[in-house]
Formats: sequence, C-alpha cells, structure tokens
Amino acid sequence: MDIVNSEKNIDILAIESSCDETAVAVVRNGREVLSNIISSQIDIHTIYGGVVPEIASRKHIENIDFVIKEALNKAGKTFDDIDAIAVTYGPGLVGALLVGVAEAKAMAFALSKPLIGVHHIEGHISANYIDNKELEPPFLCLVISGGHTHLAIVRDYGEYELIGKTRDDAVGEAFDKVARSIGLGYPGGPKIDKLAKEGNPDAINFPRASVADSKYDFSFSGLKSAVLNYINTCEMKNIKINEADIAASFQKAVVDVLVSHTMEAAKEYGFDKIAIAGGVAANSAIRGAFMDICKEKNISFYSPSIIMCTDNGAMIGSAAYYEYLKGNVSKYDLNAIPNLKLGEREKQ
Repeated sequence: MDIVNSEKNIDILAIESSCDETAVAVVRNGREVLSNIISSQIDIHTIYGGVVPEIASRKHIENIDFVIKEALNKAGKTFDDIDAIAVTYGPGLVGALLVGVAEAKAMAFALSKPLIGVHHIEGHISANYIDNKELEPPFLCLVISGGHTHLAIVRDYGEYELIGKTRDDAVGEAFDKVARSIGLGYPGGPKIDKLAKEGNPDAINFPRASVADSKYDFSFSGLKSAVLNYINTCEMKNIKINEADIAASFQKAVVDVLVSHTMEAAKEYGFDKIAIAGGVAANSAIRGAFMDICKEKNISFYSPSIIMCTDNGAMIGSAAYYEYLKGNVSKYDLNAIPNLKLGEREKQ
C-alpha cells in the first residue's frame, strides 16, 4: 500500500478505545480537527467506584459504529475521503483496546486504506500540537493520567526518551484513591480539584516523595498512605476532619513534586519548552503552577485544552499523521498490547 503525496491534505479517521471512552475523530494534517466525537461511560462506572474492564469492553462494542458514523457526518466526510485509519493499540485495558483495533483493521482492509497503530501516550503528547499550532519538537513533556506518570523528552515526532516515571501509583490513581477516602467518589481528579479550592493547602504537611536512585522518577504510594493514615488517626482520636483541607494539602503535595521534577529536568537538559498532557493535566492547580513558574523562568509552557486532556480520537489522529508521513504503516496482524512502553512500536 503506497503512502500518498504529503503535499495534499491528509485526512485520518482515528479511533481511541483504551479505557472507558469510545472516541473517534477526523483529523487533517495532524493539527486540524474536523470532528472529535467522544462517548463517555463515566456515569456507568461511577456506580462501581472505578472502571470495570468487562463493562467498558461491552459498551465499546455497542457504541463504536455509531461514533464512527457521527464523526464522519460531523466532518462532512465519507469513507472515500479518508486517507488512513488510525487506532490506539496500547497501552490500556486489553479488552477495550481489542474492540478499537479489530474495528480499525476491518475498516482498513475493507476500504484498502493504510492502517496506523498509535501509542496511547504518544497521542496524549500530540494533543498539544492541536491546541498549540506553533509547537514543534524538541521539548520536555510531563504526561499525567489515571494510569501513567511519565516525564519524557520529545526529540522529534514519534521519537521519545523516557527520563522519569512512577514507581508505584500513577498520579491520577492517587487522586482517585484519596477522593474515595474522603467520600468524594469517582472520578477523583475533578472532585479533588474542585474541593481543594475551598481548603487550606498548608493545613496538613503531607510528604513529597523522591526516589533515591532516579531523581526524575515519581512515587505517590507514600503520599496516598499518609492521607489515609491522617484520616484514620483523626477518626481514632475523634477529631473532626476537614475534607477541603485534606484535598488542598494533598493536591499541593502532588503539584510540588510534579513541578520540581519537571523544572529540574528542564534545567539539566536545557529545555526552554515544557508541555503537559493527559487527563490530570486538566487540573487547575497543576496548570496554574506550571504557568507561574514557566513565566518566572522565561520558559514557554504548553498544555492542551481541557477536552483534549481526556482520552479522545483527535490526539490519536494527530500522532498518526506523523507516523503516516514516515511510512510507519501497520500490518493487518496488529494486536492490542496493554503494557506497551513509550517509544516501542509493533513490528512493521
């Protein structure tokens, strides 16, 4: 299958189904979103306090054809107008990934279109290209989500060097667990962010963890445990807890660690461009802290719009475009890889 001349507009239909959003977008030339349709399952999973993988997979099967149709209609396109089919193939929930991968492979085969497998984290990083047209590699990017906490050097489109990652809980996972412990429920990130605005971030001195043998790695398990221990101690001593103070103090501890690690890496590696990405990048305190310190240090700061922080098809279409230009087309034996590492690709 030949790649068409990149001088013409390239319209890519992109599918994202790695967790609990069935998302499809049509993206032109990697940066122009013609449509971006997201069918969320959040109301269903809220009942269970978190994502139930089997339910997520079943809902993807029910929704995906309708979401594809709506994405094409919103973009004013037909399948004949599409130049390539892109899909997230990892990391993520294996059942959820398989739904998107199977759909994309079937479409690419039936339509004789190139198939492009996309790394989910590369998609999150590429969301910055959509909202920041001027941004080009190289730059430093902090990816923070429910499943990942990565500090990566973006050397070029599709070329990454991972210099830091979590050793235990991802930052979004810590938000969810702390939110549950103070009775906020799921999803924890937005609820902690909202409640923290009512609290005193200096009320409780929660720990800021560092990893001795890797200064850019993260650890949030100890912070999570410190919050739980604080709540248990208060309950045993019959001390009334202030949920807003807990939320604000916990959030400040997270922000301090994320910002300090990222800024130290930017200084060591000489970067004057920093980006954040992922679901937790929607957090107002994190965005505000980075904006303030980057302005102080004369560093350009980039972040996706709130809708682009969540899982979406547009970010997958953006990442796919640059793989398409390189001729990185996937074979029809493309498979879901739930633990795919950043920078890895399936065999072409």
